[in-house]
Amino acid sequence: MNRSFCNFQPLSREEALEERFLLDSIAWPETPPLTAPASLEQTSDPAHSTFTILPARGGGQWHVGDQLEVIIQMSDFQGRPKKFGWDFLLTKLHNRKLDAGVAGQVVDHLNGSYSAVFSLLWEGDALVEVTLVHPCEAITVLNRLNSEQPDRMYFNSLFRSGSLSETTVCNVCLRPTQQPLCNYADVRTGEPWFCYKPKKLSCDARVDHVRGGYRLNLKAQEEKLFRGGVNMKVSIRATGPASVTVLQKTEGQPKVQSSIVTSGPSGYYYQGVWRALNGTTVHQFNTPYAISQCLKGKEVHLYGDSTIRQWYEFLIPALPDLKEFDLHSLKNVGPFMALDYANNILLTFRCHGPPLFFDRVSTSELRYIANELDGLIGGTNTVVVFGIWAHFCTYPMEIYIRRLQSIRRAVVRLLDRATGTLVVIRIGNPKDSSSFQTNSDWFSLQGNTVLRAVFKGLNVHLIDAWEMVLAHHLPHNLHPQRPIIKNMIDVLLSNICPQKGG
Repeated sequence: MNRSFCNFQPLSREEALEERFLLDSIAWPETPPLTAPASLEQTSDPAHSTFTILPARGGGQWHVGDQLEVIIQMSDFQGRPKKFGWDFLLTKLHNRKLDAGVAGQVVDHLNGSYSAVFSLLWEGDALVEVTLVHPCEAITVLNRLNSEQPDRMYFNSLFRSGSLSETTVCNVCLRPTQQPLCNYADVRTGEPWFCYKPKKLSCDARVDHVRGGYRLNLKAQEEKLFRGGVNMKVSIRATGPASVTVLQKTEGQPKVQSSIVTSGPSGYYYQGVWRALNGTTVHQFNTPYAISQCLKGKEVHLYGDSTIRQWYEFLIPALPDLKEFDLHSLKNVGPFMALDYANNILLTFRCHGPPLFFDRVSTSELRYIANELDGLIGGTNTVVVFGIWAHFCTYPMEIYIRRLQSIRRAVVRLLDRATGTLVVIRIGNPKDSSSFQTNSDWFSLQGNTVLRAVFKGLNVHLIDAWEMVLAHHLPHNLHPQRPIIKNMIDVLLSNICPQKGG
């Protein structure tokens, strides 16, 4: 396993046990090695696969509050039913006229068939959509990439002293060479980061952090597993009707539950508005006055990647009295700061520490979220929001787990010293298929599972960006479009101000 040249933070016994549990919880079986063309013909083909809506319980009709069940049968390129599972499927139920949608839950029967279960939450038509994201054989390749090529995304740093300058490659995972390394492990968190040492300059001469590029060495037969429109993010057809008509809930009607799933969706859209099902009442904050009244007297600190920066960029024009300070920051990188003096609102954004596939960032601006949280006083007027996922998708999961454990320790310290602090975490979301090598939905889903487990039991609030993108009619995108961001902001503000809206 070439991940041996990655540098892992040491763990306590308890954290090592947790890591082992987390890795076991997301383990995925390997499929046999591919040999073209015969074995490729035996991989899952969405064009030959189908789904079928099962009849309503007791042969009756569907009502709001029931659950709809769908059977999915995967077949290969020869039309033969698959005999084993582990394909990556996404499902949703939607009604475009009502601007309604909800994500389905997929159950793998490990024999080539799957069930998808949907909660029926609105009256009217409900159309089923089933998508093959990756066949299981492609997931084997993705897992291999993270093990054998964890450095396929690489970064550069400029070193400069006077008129002399050099650029070298940097990463968590650097292949051993004769060239010495500069060790930039964070003193407080222990987060590892290394650069090849410049030939003529010292390690202290490092000036910036810059995204480099990516290298990918797929075998010829493996490339055929990642064909958009063929076997990657492709819809699967229905054998019969693809939609049902849902009637209003009748008085005294027993709720029909599926016997194969134990939990439901985190929320759904109706008339374009996200309605949470996790106990949070989502209010609409449609005016600058409503938003400013919610945030009045508060400092809101946003940490993370560009998907968190979207929230900062949404709030700036939404609050006309919020004035940005010119910190001479690079566009799209930050840090950013804005203040509404009249309403005493402070809003900040800062990107998380490396790995960070951004444009040039000064080394003085590279900060780890855990350290930033340790620098906050906190309290009832402090809101902390972070999202960290997309830049870790090319690495072994151990690196992401360690980063989350480090942040969790800081969150615990913050909540211990300032119990009223509100902590909100944005999880990862589905994207388009163009960047599968570096940012596949498969990696994001695995990371979300780990993140939920790491922060389970803490007094934090998760915003389910995964389902909020999946359930919406807009196409998947690393940076969700404005209507989805508006709903995310409404969920955030509803957590800050449970009784307000407008």
